[in-house]
Amino acid sequence: MTRTSNCLLSPALTLLIVSLTLPSLWAQEPGSVVADDARVQGLTYTMEATGEDVPYALFVPSDYDASREWPLIVALHGLGRPFDWVMGYDGYIDMAERDGYITVAPKGYHPRAWYGSRGPGIPRGAAREGEEGNLADNLGELGEQDVMNVLAIIRDSYNIDDERIYLWGHSMGGAGTYHLAAKHPDIWAALGVAAPAPSAPPEQLEAFKHIPIIALQGDEDGLVVRTREWVTKMSDLGMQHVYIEIEGGDHSRFINSSAEMISKLFSFFDIVRKDQLGR
Repeated sequence: MTRTSNCLLSPALTLLIVSLTLPSLWAQEPGSVVADDARVQGLTYTMEATGEDVPYALFVPSDYDASREWPLIVALHGLGRPFDWVMGYDGYIDMAERDGYITVAPKGYHPRAWYGSRGPGIPRGAAREGEEGNLADNLGELGEQDVMNVLAIIRDSYNIDDERIYLWGHSMGGAGTYHLAAKHPDIWAALGVAAPAPSAPPEQLEAFKHIPIIALQGDEDGLVVRTREWVTKMSDLGMQHVYIEIEGGDHSRFINSSAEMISKLFSFFDIVRKDQLGR
């Protein structure tokens, strides 16, 4: 059984959950999720604040034409993962190509900087063996800044539709999605979170209650209780949202090994744009 809920002003968005079926969802064996797709570019830019070259991953549809505007998805990886990790999720690049999305995956400066969602300093547990004393005191701030720098680079380099800039993330990336939505609520047309791991309370939603959001969660993940609390708050605030909870779903494979879940994310973004919501 799959638990779903939605609170949406647009009837079209309800189509996201009507056809949800999950046969053999867990039949796939886990493998490397790091993007090895030749269509994904590994790029770098020099971060002015540190003077370092910071990597990011970029996909541009094969039929990109600079004469028209294109939607953009910013994708945030989970704790400790490579910067291009989310680009390797099952079906992700194929769907971006099919639906015509440019998508970019920033590193967030450091794999455990939490995109600033745990404060501007060094998040607890960020240092690994050999890193003690070597991390920037403003690691969280740099993680947030990196995402915004990469977003600016892509907006300058490509003809991006300002009404269709989307943000989503998995686990730590979900926490980053909430945080960056609260900090920059006028940028995003819609949000997506998968097994989000926020340290902030659900009241953070008040800062971006006007932004539609899709939340994906496995019910065997330890974060499910927290996600339900956030979804309840979404309802209390009257937010447009879709919540899909997968029976037997864990923390990772329910999203990174499921093209069906990725398709729900893209279907949501396909429908929502800022100007259609009176924003």
